[in-house]
Amino acid sequence: MMYEFLNIAFIVFHTALILFNLFGWIWKRTRRWNLLTLTATAFSWFILGIWYGFGYCPSTHWHWLVQRELGYSDMPDSYIKFLIRELTGLDFSAALVDTGTAVCFFMALAVSIAVNVRK
Repeated sequence: MMYEFLNIAFIVFHTALILFNLFGWIWKRTRRWNLLTLTATAFSWFILGIWYGFGYCPSTHWHWLVQRELGYSDMPDSYIKFLIRELTGLDFSAALVDTGTAVCFFMALAVSIAVNVRK
């Protein structure tokens, strides 16, 4: 029962964080927080990634531990790939999903930096 709750909590939290990373720069009140979460994401991907693998995300790691306890296997390396598969049933290549994720991330980061500096 606890793992089922954690599974849902991770889906909600992680998906909300991704959406905030992509769109949190839109509202003036959240722009600094958006830049902070984007910076934390970059730190995780590129700095922690030195030890854990490029693109490392603690939330994905912990969520996969919960999924394993629930009996799931064959989890992709990417949370975005998992989310696309769960929401649409489509199974895109990891390279395509990773490229799309990186492009969206860097676009959001560039816009976030621009609107925060412009202020």
